[in-house]
Amino acid sequence: MEKIDFKETLDCYRVAPNEFRELHVPEMRYLAVDGRGDPNTPGLTQAIEALYPVAYALKFDSKRRLDRDYVVPPLEGLWWADDLSAFTTARDKSKWQWRVMLMIPEWLDDAAVADAIDSTRAKKSPERIDDVRMETLTEGRCVQLLHVGAFDDEGGVLAQLHEEYLPQHGLRPTGRHHEIYLSDFTRVAPEKQRTILRQPVASA
Repeated sequence: MEKIDFKETLDCYRVAPNEFRELHVPEMRYLAVDGRGDPNTPGLTQAIEALYPVAYALKFDSKRRLDRDYVVPPLEGLWWADDLSAFTTARDKSKWQWRVMLMIPEWLDDAAVADAIDSTRAKKSPERIDDVRMETLTEGRCVQLLHVGAFDDEGGVLAQLHEEYLPQHGLRPTGRHHEIYLSDFTRVAPEKQRTILRQPVASA
């Protein structure tokens, strides 16, 4: 049985270090949990711990029932604040809001997702299992790049994106800041972490 790795098959995961790339991201579905505040507090960890058991339940169901296997996609996150400078300059994490997500393959339907959540609740019951839901995200036109380094070093790159690249190309931000974590940030040294930084845009 072929095992699909979406990082290799989907264009939206294609990036180059420190190189802005414009692309169209199609509608995609995710397992999602919301939160707010500093990501270094337990809330983010609890959200992630609720997502992964459901994602693996879906994977095993797909392999067993549909004979389709895949690598669980990378963790993703949407980040926003009432004041954009909380990200780009001040980096005031207490004002951040977030949504952590894991992509759902298009061949798995709503019933499969509901069953995976129910089975996870029955077997493991993570603290935030009742907050796990399916979320559809339609980003469309986006600009993204690969950031290699610590999360706290993203500020300068984001400022360059919003203050230089977008105005120079006649673009404006429309959706929430999106991060895709190609590295396991619990195991990889900060300076080696690989993160896709994505911004939905429209013509200014």
